[in-house]
Amino acid sequence: MFGKLFGRGGDRPAADPYALPVPRKQKDGMYTLRALGDARVLALVEAAEAGDWEAVKAASAPFDLGRDHQVLGELADLAGVQDWIGRAVEEDKEHQATALLISGARHIIWGWEARTSARAVDVTQEQWRVFHERLHIAEEQLLEAAELRPEWVTPWRRLLTSGRGMSLGPAVNETRLDAALRRDPLDLETHIEWVSYLQPRWSGEPGQALAFAREAFAGAPEGHRIGCVIAMAHIEDWVESDSKNCLVTPEIQDELLEAAEHSILHPAYERRPGWQEDFNIFAMALSLASESIALPRVFRELQGAYTSWPWKYMAQPEKMYARARRNA
Repeated sequence: MFGKLFGRGGDRPAADPYALPVPRKQKDGMYTLRALGDARVLALVEAAEAGDWEAVKAASAPFDLGRDHQVLGELADLAGVQDWIGRAVEEDKEHQATALLISGARHIIWGWEARTSARAVDVTQEQWRVFHERLHIAEEQLLEAAELRPEWVTPWRRLLTSGRGMSLGPAVNETRLDAALRRDPLDLETHIEWVSYLQPRWSGEPGQALAFAREAFAGAPEGHRIGCVIAMAHIEDWVESDSKNCLVTPEIQDELLEAAEHSILHPAYERRPGWQEDFNIFAMALSLASESIALPRVFRELQGAYTSWPWKYMAQPEKMYARARRNA
């Protein structure tokens, strides 16, 4: 009863047997989430760090890399994977699709590392060359993985990123979007990638991304994480705006509150490995909007867990997370 009176939404979720322990040493009451906060994902990451393909295959057994973007992302973000994954692509024909998927996803991240986050006018000719070379490899590998495993959605979501980076144009990218959404109409990561694509800094017009997000959210079942697309669309609008207070309106506050209560704060929400990133998306959006009802609840559930996405849009992401947490 008291939980409902104070907005806690009832009983807390049952303890996760695979949850990594919260670090004792914390700064400002926060810590950076590692390996999606899951012991099984940590084993997968450690196997990849060691370049042990057999161990990677064994550790990935609890997951479906063809559908789980966050687990695939842990491998794609890992420096050095590109040094050994090519051998798996060539030698392990039985698991070639998985090796191609990991390699393709890694080459996109590796390509962006070469390009850096600098403005296009500040990227050197050599950086552009390496960027496009790595994205070209990623395109070939992801398309082959998609052909080998036509039910997979993750290759198509990653192909949206490479297509944006290579400026392949709306016809190609819209075809890829349709391919992803045919496989999972409410796939959050695909929607978030398209929200980014629709920003004016890439190829869209003001208001397009938010309209797309609202349409996706409108028919979502209660407790579905697709609600995060509303929060991400507002964050993207903030990135595009010249005003740091552009989200501080009653209308946006109400929309974010409704989206949070319909998705991550709903009892039907499933806390899978990496659920903290969903909460961080809402934490950033609600904080930018100076919302005061859902924000404290979101931070209370996070218990200090910080993920770089989407806070890395800010100049001092960890500092801004800590400030938002204190002010919630």
